[in-house]
Amino acid sequence: MSVSVWKPELLAPAKNLERLKVAVRYGADAVYLGGQRYGLRARADNFTDAELAQAVDFAHQHGVKVYVTLNAFLHDEDFAGFEAFCGFLSSIGTDAVIVSDIGVVRRIQKCSDLEIHLSTQASCLNSFGARVWKDLGVERLVVGRELSVEEAGQIQRDAGIEVEMFVHGAMCMAYSGHCTISNFTAGRDSNRGGCSQSCRFPYKLESASASQVSSAQEMRSREGLPVASFMSSKDLLGIEQIKAFFTHRICSLKIEGRMKSSFYVATTCKTYRRLIDAYAAGEWSEALLAEARAELESIPHRDYASGSLDVPAGEESVYDQAGEGRDGAYGYVGVVVDTTPEKVVVRLSSPLAVGDTIEWVPFSRAAIPWRVEQIYSVLGESRESMRQDSVVCLPRTPELSDVERLNIVRMPHRSLQVAS
Repeated sequence: MSVSVWKPELLAPAKNLERLKVAVRYGADAVYLGGQRYGLRARADNFTDAELAQAVDFAHQHGVKVYVTLNAFLHDEDFAGFEAFCGFLSSIGTDAVIVSDIGVVRRIQKCSDLEIHLSTQASCLNSFGARVWKDLGVERLVVGRELSVEEAGQIQRDAGIEVEMFVHGAMCMAYSGHCTISNFTAGRDSNRGGCSQSCRFPYKLESASASQVSSAQEMRSREGLPVASFMSSKDLLGIEQIKAFFTHRICSLKIEGRMKSSFYVATTCKTYRRLIDAYAAGEWSEALLAEARAELESIPHRDYASGSLDVPAGEESVYDQAGEGRDGAYGYVGVVVDTTPEKVVVRLSSPLAVGDTIEWVPFSRAAIPWRVEQIYSVLGESRESMRQDSVVCLPRTPELSDVERLNIVRMPHRSLQVAS
């Protein structure tokens, strides 16, 4: 009889239905997503009610949970239709909702039986606060990114409540995301879903006292002043803390990125899935860790740091625009939308031409290099190239016998292909 080994949940972002399906197939145990209102990613595609029902159904068919974000800080007028939406989420089998505001917690409890997870936006950073939230009916804490793995584990043990931590992706330099720069610079409320990521813009300090900051346009017209993204953090990379997550039995490891591509979702899910499974099976090695790092370096990112996972984040966590590797080694070609015995159909996210070398990325096995020899339109017309956002048909050669729907297709950047 096999003995089940404890593993932390791998929680992935889903901007839309395609990304949810990609996350599920590439190894996520749970996904988090937003509806049309009440979340903090208003500019994501987000899910209509019909799509939410499809999402829950697809995820549950594959044994994956769905958490819906209700984590905006709501004003009184924002509550219109809120109770009806909660009732709908409950009716379709939503596994939990992610909430920041105590008033929202109470409204959810009044109108539904939804499980509640406390968002990182609530800045729960100690066991005393954790006990209070537990007494209020919260079942899981998404702890603030200011905590180390050890501190989060201590909270989980002391308060007797599930703890979820971010393991990968973009980090906000504001305290648990409580930033209002976007409100003042773009008229978009960061804490009601409208963040314009003003902190990511390059600024120029006009004096040593930083008394005046110029816009990026003004910087280009002046000479001799340093340019810096001094409010922009590096991206979080938690692969070296996998052992610590197991040691402290952190319940869920969360990948940031509800605005990111299917390429990002597939790569991060596949990589962290492999690491979690390997550690649980006693198959951890430095070679595996190096392979995982190479995979995560291959996708666009802002340079990596471990944030506060080990020690409090400091100057080394600030993103330097001059840093290398942001574009990664690969570009995103597209996603497989259909297969037949004769062809593979791909929806392109970038142009594709005869002669290109691409890689097919299976759900769990190694990538398959492949040279494009023929391209056809959906009408069967032979083409030399196809543009971004078109649908292309490629002949199913023997190497592609195991390629499946929702597989990601990537390409070494053209400069790399020429160099090689």
